[in-house]
Amino acid sequence: MSAVEEAVREAVDAEVVPRWRKLAEDEITTKSGSHDLVTVADQRAEQRLSDALRALLPGSAVVGEEGVHARPASYAALAGEEPVWIIDPIDGTRQFVAGEEGFCTMVALAHHGETLGAWIHAPVLGRTALARRGGGALVNGEPLYAGSPERGSPLRVAVSHPDYTDAAQKRALRALRTEGVEVRDTGSAGLEYLAVAEGRLDAVAYTWEAAWDHAAGLLTVTEAGGAHSTVAYAPFRLAGGNALPFTAARDADTTRRMVGLLREQHD
Repeated sequence: MSAVEEAVREAVDAEVVPRWRKLAEDEITTKSGSHDLVTVADQRAEQRLSDALRALLPGSAVVGEEGVHARPASYAALAGEEPVWIIDPIDGTRQFVAGEEGFCTMVALAHHGETLGAWIHAPVLGRTALARRGGGALVNGEPLYAGSPERGSPLRVAVSHPDYTDAAQKRALRALRTEGVEVRDTGSAGLEYLAVAEGRLDAVAYTWEAAWDHAAGLLTVTEAGGAHSTVAYAPFRLAGGNALPFTAARDADTTRRMVGLLREQHD
């Protein structure tokens, strides 16, 4: 775990932090056919992390956001036999480009569809979360415990931005806008998952399934005592093909409540 954390910190310190609030216009582009921003910091951090993580685990594969954009077939490694490093070099690129603090770098290690380890590093916020399957979760060295929402208080929920939803998913998410639920658009998914694991947010509901956005966060929430489910009452699958939306929450009861609401208009 410590060697991976060191690799993440080194990549972020070398490629991300020096460019925060210092990006030139020609260092920011959009992905073809998409409104997603990508910067030279994303690209270089992912390459640096890919090289370092492969060296730590010879024979492993990498599924990274920028790498999959360039080579979509590389996503299939998640269904393969080799262990896979899942990399989001900058989660919250819009916030990074805007000079805001709400971004992080996420890495997960998966094998045979299970996430074994997770690292979420928010350099400007000074927060680093680590999780190991069956071994709990820590943030800045302190144990994470999600707990349960306070009885009688509205559920605090972050949901997919409308740009990432189709008509059916919009209907499902609208069902959350009911009495007893306070809904807002998501920021960095990694930081939202961390907020759930810390008990500062009660649940998230997302409509896209890119593994780099969810693998590290879902393990962190689970190891902090939380739970997750798709609207088909099934666990989220890293390789894709999930019934969407899906949710992660502070405890199993809240997860079931969220799924029940999402299913009201899902069909």
